Amino acid sequence: MPLQTQLVGQCTSPRHHAVDTRWTMAYAAGLQDENPRLRDTTQASLCVHPLFPVCLEWPSVLDSRALPGHDGLSDDELARGVHATHDLHVIKPIVPGQAYQTTARVVDLQAGHQGARVCLQLDTYDEAGDLVTRTWQTNVSRGVTIEGPAATPIAQAPAWPDIHLTQQAVDARREIPIAVSAGLGNIYTETARIYNPIHSDRAFALAAGLPDIILHGTASLALSVTALSRELLEGAVDQVTRLGGRFTSMVVMPQTLTLHITAQGSDWALFELRNDVQAPVIKDGFMVWSQASATAII
Repeated sequence: MPLQTQLVGQCTSPRHHAVDTRWTMAYAAGLQDENPRLRDTTQASLCVHPLFPVCLEWPSVLDSRALPGHDGLSDDELARGVHATHDLHVIKPIVPGQAYQTTARVVDLQAGHQGARVCLQLDTYDEAGDLVTRTWQTNVSRGVTIEGPAATPIAQAPAWPDIHLTQQAVDARREIPIAVSAGLGNIYTETARIYNPIHSDRAFALAAGLPDIILHGTASLALSVTALSRELLEGAVDQVTRLGGRFTSMVVMPQTLTLHITAQGSDWALFELRNDVQAPVIKDGFMVWSQASATAII
């Protein structure tokens, strides 16, 4: 069935989360991120992996599929949905031991050449009611059309970072191999608490027409951020303020991915993640840090 334009403007009820060190450390360990700042509990404040907010956002993403205007899709149509773009802004660090709540608001619905494009604004707040992270996420329902009167977007996702490329920045390019184990889809499913059987159940994945179980898009992005933080920030993950990219190819496990840092500045890096046949897995990838030009746009 088509998605209905009445979906635009709909918001999910808040999802409440208790974030503890067991969860944040497991998330980092599942990515084989050996940064001691993510697991040393002798620190006054344990750091959290920059992509950990996706763990809090996932239940709200699922809730958005039950909103009026989206709830008419069949199971087959829902299974054809793909995560297309991700743009995470970190306003305040997530702190283990605190409670958070997350909502998903549909801010835009557009027809694309592959299907209906749904733009979500995912907001996570702390106990004081302060905005902690905001993610702009686009999902594509492949082969699904749109029906209803034209709806005006209620918010505009910010443009990708406007970075001026100098020759020096381009000359900073380098490559970093990233090994993906055969079981990472299952591990990430449990540590991120993001369950979709195409990432962990081979029979289900094959029945869905996939060649095998495939890795979560957010896992590919998290692996990229781990490598960038180690290479460029000496593990200072608490400096990351914005990251994202476009998901373009699936990752079948095991294999070795290659992170291509295509340009680098004092507080930003551009990258592309490619699979073992050099097809791009993530295009237009970026990570920015510190409080200068990296300040989150909300």
